[in-house]
Amino acid sequence: MSPATLPRILVTGASGFVGRHLLEELKDDYRIECIARRSQVRCGAPVHPNIVWNQVDIGERMELRDVFRRIRSEGPVETVVHLAAHYDFTGDEHPEYQRTNIDGLRNTLDLSHDIGVSRFVFSSSVAACQLPRPGAALTEASPPDGDHIYARTKCAGEAMVKEYHASFPATIIRFAAMFSDWCEYPPLFVFFETWLSSSWNRGILGGKGLSSIPYLHIRDAVSFLRTVLENPEKAGPGEVLIASPDGATNHRDLFSIATLNWFGRRKKPFLMPRVLCGPGMWVRDVAGRLTGERPFERSWMADYIDLAMTIDASKTRQKLGWAPRERLEVLRRLPFLIENKKTDPLEWNRLNRAAMKAVHVPANLLLYRLLEEHEDEIVEKYSKALLDPKVREKLPSYQRLSADDHDWNHRVVLRNLMNSVRTREKGILVAYCRELAQRRAAQGFRGGELCGALELLNVVCFRVLRRDPRTEGLRQLMLDHLTMNLRFGCDQAQEVFDAHQAAEKRRAAREAVPEIRTT
Repeated sequence: MSPATLPRILVTGASGFVGRHLLEELKDDYRIECIARRSQVRCGAPVHPNIVWNQVDIGERMELRDVFRRIRSEGPVETVVHLAAHYDFTGDEHPEYQRTNIDGLRNTLDLSHDIGVSRFVFSSSVAACQLPRPGAALTEASPPDGDHIYARTKCAGEAMVKEYHASFPATIIRFAAMFSDWCEYPPLFVFFETWLSSSWNRGILGGKGLSSIPYLHIRDAVSFLRTVLENPEKAGPGEVLIASPDGATNHRDLFSIATLNWFGRRKKPFLMPRVLCGPGMWVRDVAGRLTGERPFERSWMADYIDLAMTIDASKTRQKLGWAPRERLEVLRRLPFLIENKKTDPLEWNRLNRAAMKAVHVPANLLLYRLLEEHEDEIVEKYSKALLDPKVREKLPSYQRLSADDHDWNHRVVLRNLMNSVRTREKGILVAYCRELAQRRAAQGFRGGELCGALELLNVVCFRVLRRDPRTEGLRQLMLDHLTMNLRFGCDQAQEVFDAHQAAEKRRAAREAVPEIRTT
């Protein structure tokens, strides 16, 4: 099948844990438009001819709209797989929950409607639901009624996607806690780092050690998504599916298998009475606030000690004809996880520290928005600065440009700078500066003129932005993302001019050699 005939899908959150693995699974069989905050290289996503990477934040509606317009111009998209979401384990009501899980989802749904997608797959979680009463289990019919901030935003998300049923049917997937052979699930990682260490609390389990949740291997997660994509007729509009094994796995069993594979024998845990766990967690958290190193465990977690998030996903299995593989069940995979921790601790820590990293709105996006708001003022003042009598002698070639040329050229270079700030990729501006240098060299500009103009742009940006009170405390950020980007661009521009000058000297030298006549 030629690439042009492959089905075309759009994946949000493509740089995330599930997104990266899903791309690896689907890249040969689908044309995939990816939307992600991080760059394709930095997040470790596969690079493939069938993958188009769009580095944009779904919370930024205008930038997201431009991406969707470009996608629509290149043909229809059959399905949107919405994986983008914010989740952390602090228990704090971080504003990112609203910005990504609510506003970002709304932006994605609206724009999906505009480009006429046929189907929307929404990634939710079993954690969106209240834990079942003892002896019962969560099913596809369980309401998303959890009281955690993440649960509330997923509940709102499930309701939101159903609003669009007239435009495109939606499938809601509630995933279990996902892990890989390198772990990459923060609570599990913290357990191992504690249980397999020499720390004072290495053998402590809260309550009876029966706190339980379901775990799903990432390979089963992407297998589930492929099954959903390839069998659209098996899930009705707005239907909820559960991607999870049945039951739940408790801490005591995890502790037993982990210590057996690490120490060569099963360790016996010390069971801390539940009544003491909450106060103990609170004291450790207060101490962490004072020292600046807060522990992973927070006092809100004590409410879940010895409770079980038991799952019954039999309806989903029957409907899809899909089931998690026994060999990928978490207790059977623990020997593989522990072996990876033993044999490649650097990679183990790299992957898990990345998974632990708090997701937040990067400061560079704030700087980008400020540049966007002040774009017209910056372009106007930049044009005036280049024509100022004080710089005419230093930048004579710029005096030949018309007012329209000034406005257009300066807006283009500023937008390339803004895109470098937004994506944190200097290469965007550097590539543009190399191209600009080639054009300016052909027009008779000197290298010093272009570099002087880029330095002047930096000065103008600082002058305009520093008058905005929102830049208070952002000086170092501006130096890192404005000054350094322009400095890199200037360096590459000068490289082009040097090469152009050297080529001119060689040409002149060849022309100066007298022609030898032969008889």
